[in-house]
Parts: sequence; C-alpha cells; structure tokens
Amino acid sequence: MRAAPQVRLACLTPAQIIEHASGGRANLFGLILQGDSAGAVAAQLPAATPLLDLNFPVLPASPQQVWGETWFSEKPLLAGRHGDVQYRCNSELLFGTVSLDEAGFPVTDGGSSPLRQASESAYRQIFALLDQSGFPELLRVWNYFPDINGESFGMERYRQFNIGRYEAFTSCRRPTSGMVPAACALGTRQGPLCLAFLAGREPLVPIENPRQTSAYHYPVAYGPRSPTFSRAGLVRLPDQEILLISGTASIVGHQTLHAGDALAQARETLANIAALLGEANRLGRHRDYDPQSLTYKVYIRHARDFAAVSQAMTEFLGRGCPAQVMIVQADICRADLLVEVEAGAARYNRGVR
Repeated sequence: MRAAPQVRLACLTPAQIIEHASGGRANLFGLILQGDSAGAVAAQLPAATPLLDLNFPVLPASPQQVWGETWFSEKPLLAGRHGDVQYRCNSELLFGTVSLDEAGFPVTDGGSSPLRQASESAYRQIFALLDQSGFPELLRVWNYFPDINGESFGMERYRQFNIGRYEAFTSCRRPTSGMVPAACALGTRQGPLCLAFLAGREPLVPIENPRQTSAYHYPVAYGPRSPTFSRAGLVRLPDQEILLISGTASIVGHQTLHAGDALAQARETLANIAALLGEANRLGRHRDYDPQSLTYKVYIRHARDFAAVSQAMTEFLGRGCPAQVMIVQADICRADLLVEVEAGAARYNRGVR
C-alpha cells in the first residue's frame, strides 16, 4: 500500500490543521498559513511546529477561510532549532522556517539597509544549519516581506533583498547560478522577513524555462544583484519525485509583458508553467506531469482581478479537474506584475508501493 505523499498542498479547515499538527492524522513537517483567521489557528498549534502565518487575504473573501500549505511525511520526524531557524526532518527531507524583524538590524556605516542585513542573516543561518545537519542541499525557499516594491535607502526593497540573499550565497560558498533552489518572493501587508525552506540530502535537478532568461542572468537593469533561484526543480527521493515550480509570472525573456492586463498576464504566466512542465517531462524520471496533476498557489496584486485570473485558470485546467487552486492577494516582486503562480506535484517511483 502506498504511503501518503511527502508533499501536499491542501485547503484545510482550522480544525483539520490543528488535528494534523497535533499528530492525529499524519506526521507534519510544517505549514505556511494563509487567511485572516490564520493567526488564531497558529496560536493553537504546538510550539515546535515550523510555520509561517502570512495573513494573506484568501480569495474569494471569507473571514473564516484558512489555507494551509502542508508538508506531510509518513516517516518519523525529529524537531530542532538552530539560532532563529525552527525545523523538522525525516530521513530524507528537512523543512524549516525563520522570521527576522528588520528593526533588529540598524543601518551600518557602509549603508547596508536593515532588509539587506536581515536577508543575509536568514540565509546564513539556514546554510549553517544545513552544513551541520546532513541535509546540505537547499531545494526550495519561500520568501516574504512587507513593502516589496517600496523604496528606501535609495533602492527598491526587492533589490535590497536580492543583494542580501546573494551575499549569503557567496559568503557561504554556495553557487549563485545553475544549481540554485526554486523560490518565490512576495510582499506581505506587514510583519517581519519570513522564510520557509525545504532541504535534502541530494541536490535539486534544476529546470529552466526556454521562454525566459534565467533569473540569475538578468541584466543589471533589474538590480545590482540578480535573483538567486531556478525556475523549477525536481527533488529525487528513493520512493518519490517531487516537482517544485517557482513563482512564475508574465515574463518572456527578461521583460514583463501585458502591463495593466491581468487576464493577459495570467495567460502568459500559465504558458510559462506549461513550458516548465514540458521541461520536467523531459528531465524527470516520470513523463506524466500535466496541468491537472499540479496544486497551485496564485498570487494577485488586486482583488478586483480575481474573476479574470480565475477565468485564465479555468481555461488552463478545464472545468471539474482535480487540481487544487488557492488564490491569495499579495504584492509581487515587480511593480508591473499583477499575477504570480507557483505549483507542485509528487510522483511515486515505478514499482514503489
């Protein structure tokens, strides 16, 4: 009989989230919670649970709705803490979270902004944990912080974050192109810099999009340091293969397309998802990754664009398909982007039951 997937994105009620976290149904790596009621749910979870409470509004608006991006394992878990990083791991994967308040990082004499310092510190702590834990490979990172498109210290905040992330990669002797993790970066309404991450014993199989310039090769017009992430990646485990698609938007080459048109941006974004699925089927052990097999998290900048983005998702997936789709309102890393989509799927290796 097959075990439950290592990775699962599920829309859970508050009671279900609490039951999972308390060990009533499965071993839980951790959670990324969305929705205005997420804080009340988080307060009822065991203190050792790695989680992020992002408070993104879930759409369509419902004050009682909570989405839990939940990572499960049927294998025994160990919990621990390293500095500001809280984590759980089994024999194959490690899931962790870290939150840092920018107020704890005053401006330096060299002018390094608090966000830049906090970003570097968060990644340095993650790499220090991975170096000593036996899970050296950073596979996927979720990055969230407020006012992502705002400007301070003479620079957009997303660009400040990219510098801090890049400096942590270089100082910890990690590659800044090629073998880099899948990732996303979104803007929250308020709160600290928050990261969740997945690490493993074996490296990610990175996937790039033939329609796009690799993010780590962006021209200097997008900032002094390019974003350090792969467009997608495959995680190979003894019994599974997991596809992780990074935050994907209406970018072809390195340029934003369809400024101001949420429907056109959503369709272009999904064309990029389709291209990544083609690459996953070319590089993966499995050849059956398709739109209906994925779970999706969709970020939209403006709630008024919900209907247009939902239309594009329906066109892409077809009515009545089993795919799970969560739509939340959040700011996106480029000010001219209205939509971002990330996705994932797990496949059992042949012969494993």
